[in-house]
Amino acid sequence: MPGHPPMTEAMFYTLLSLLKPGHGYGMMQRIKELSGGRLEMGPGTLYGVLSRMNGEGLIVLTGEEGRRKNYAITEAGRDALLREYSRLKRMVADGSILEDAER
Repeated sequence: MPGHPPMTEAMFYTLLSLLKPGHGYGMMQRIKELSGGRLEMGPGTLYGVLSRMNGEGLIVLTGEEGRRKNYAITEAGRDALLREYSRLKRMVADGSILEDAER
């Protein structure tokens, strides 16, 4: 979609994990769970993504407990996640011609 570049896989899963607000370690566990173990995000990648998305207004820091920073998705983040989900569904539908070509 014009004006909205595709999300990286790390961004998509981070936003998906924040449909339930949480902190970094919890997000890493949730991302692994949501991806069926396929994606294990390290702290460096996660915190880089969190910093970027916080700057873009997709997430917000909701509080700190010691070293733990808690985050939540914003309405803008939810909208961006839904746009990306729709884009990915269209791509999968478009790619279904591969199944026809295999027959």
